Amino acid sequence: MRPAVRVPEGLSARVPVEQRGPGLDRGAVRLLVSRGTEVSHHAFAELPGLLRAGDVLVVNTSPTLAAAVDGRVGHARVVVHFSSPGDDGRWAVELRDPDGRGTTRPRSPGGARSAPWKGGGGRRSDGIAGTEVMLPGGVRLVLEEPLSARSARLWWARVAGCEGGVLGMLREHGRPIRYSYTERDQPLSVYQTVFAVPPADGSGSAEMPSAARPFTARLVVELVSRGVQFAPVTLHTGVASAEAHEPPYPERFSVPEASARLIGAARAGGGRVVAVGTTAVRAVESAAGPDGVVRAAAGWTDLVVTPERGVRVVDGLLTGLHEPEASHLLMLEAVAGRAAVDRSYEAALAGRYLWHEFGDVHLLLPPEAPHVERCDGNLL
Repeated sequence: MRPAVRVPEGLSARVPVEQRGPGLDRGAVRLLVSRGTEVSHHAFAELPGLLRAGDVLVVNTSPTLAAAVDGRVGHARVVVHFSSPGDDGRWAVELRDPDGRGTTRPRSPGGARSAPWKGGGGRRSDGIAGTEVMLPGGVRLVLEEPLSARSARLWWARVAGCEGGVLGMLREHGRPIRYSYTERDQPLSVYQTVFAVPPADGSGSAEMPSAARPFTARLVVELVSRGVQFAPVTLHTGVASAEAHEPPYPERFSVPEASARLIGAARAGGGRVVAVGTTAVRAVESAAGPDGVVRAAAGWTDLVVTPERGVRVVDGLLTGLHEPEASHLLMLEAVAGRAAVDRSYEAALAGRYLWHEFGDVHLLLPPEAPHVERCDGNLL
């Protein structure tokens, strides 16, 4: 494992780009482009010129939920981050402490009763089975068991007293999850992408599929007019591990038949499959067989894309800039290789690109094939 590269505090995007000055829209971010170890610098508006007719962009249609809710454990204030609903009516949740600045931090040892923790190599402090959290409107949440034996960060919990269900409570009392590098709370609309399509059941993602945030309707039209196609998929993202950088937990996904066919046709015709965000990679690679063929699929995926596993479908990736840690970095290496990722992070830091969900973006493409001159002087 390489040492962590710490992002300078001044490079965190604290507000959305459209709030940084008059006349700016979501697309007014910078775009770092990597083709192997070659990097170039662009405006995001130049994306259509960097893609080709026949390329396919795989986009995540999951909307973002107002997944953070204030609560109390006894007299102590907590913030509950609702991650994912289970098949049995329970929800995976994370309990966090308010930090006094409008955001949260991991639960402190004094914030909840501590008990020996067999799976965590020490004492867990974020809750124990039976911990009761009181939420707005008389709703009661009870922790039952950790989601995974490898960590006590996320817990399965039952919620009682919600007449409209958990999703109804989130709509009434929730707000978007916000981390400490941001400046202030934002309305939920700021966290929705142009591709978001609310499902009939009201489900969605705990955190925004942020790589797609810079897209505007106008840019989508321009891409389509140039022959770039869009393959919608869905992956409902859970609560990220902001401090521990754990691998992602199982998440719900769906790849419809039409998108599977579109991806297959593009590959057969020489087009490139470019995923918009790591969530899109996880969804489409979960639907790909060992033969590399994408077939319609839906359910839960526990796939973690690593260089050892590799990618079967994705040729390129458009992603935000995040701390180069754990699963995010491994997925980038699976797509582009370690040398390309190292070079791109060096260039992003040197160029003072902005990090996180409101920041700049990074496009990883395969290296351009070298031109070979024929004996008649023409290029192949």
